Amino acid sequence: MAYLLYDILKNQKSPIMTEKEMKEKKIKVEDGHTVHEEQSDNCHHTKDMAGEKAAEGCNHEKACESHCGSCHHEEEAHEGHEDNTIQKVSDELDTLKDKYLRSVAEFENYKKRTLKEKAELILNGSEKTISTILPVLDDFERALADKSDDPEAIREGVRMIYNKFIKTLESLGVKKMETKDKDFDTDYHEAIAMVPGLGDNKKGKIVDCVQTGYTLNDKVIRHAKVAVGQ
Repeated sequence: MAYLLYDILKNQKSPIMTEKEMKEKKIKVEDGHTVHEEQSDNCHHTKDMAGEKAAEGCNHEKACESHCGSCHHEEEAHEGHEDNTIQKVSDELDTLKDKYLRSVAEFENYKKRTLKEKAELILNGSEKTISTILPVLDDFERALADKSDDPEAIREGVRMIYNKFIKTLESLGVKKMETKDKDFDTDYHEAIAMVPGLGDNKKGKIVDCVQTGYTLNDKVIRHAKVAVGQ
């Protein structure tokens, strides 16, 4: 009976594998279960990949949070810069407005002052001239008050007053035009007569002055009325 049982077990394949065979088959027992090492490696690899992905996800979330924080700080900094720029522009605008208002006020004052001075000049512009001529008027009054009957003395007095008056006019810029033997010039002279038969040397020359001309600071204020040789 024992020999018979031995033969049966010997002829059948034993389901029990030795440790050496399990290593060759890459089989191991975990928690009472038989697991191929290849499957176990795959499982570990899958777990490792899942862990890495989870870590990458966490890192990505942290990076996103950091990026969002940076963006938030940048937005705050940009808003602060815009506020400073607006304030700076507002201050400059106030300064320019103040300068403009001051300039307008100064110009208005200048215009009023100029108009006032112009009006005073029109009314009282001859004050200096009159004040300068008054001494000549005083001489005429004294000459009229003189009871002398000497014609030569009277003539000499009138000549003195005349010379004084000419000097007074020259001090004011008034000059008498010299016309004797001068060439006729329409800028200074006005011909009222043409005198023929005086010879070629008198042609175009002034032969007589009927009314004296005067200039004020080299500007003609009265043309001399003259007779011209033809």
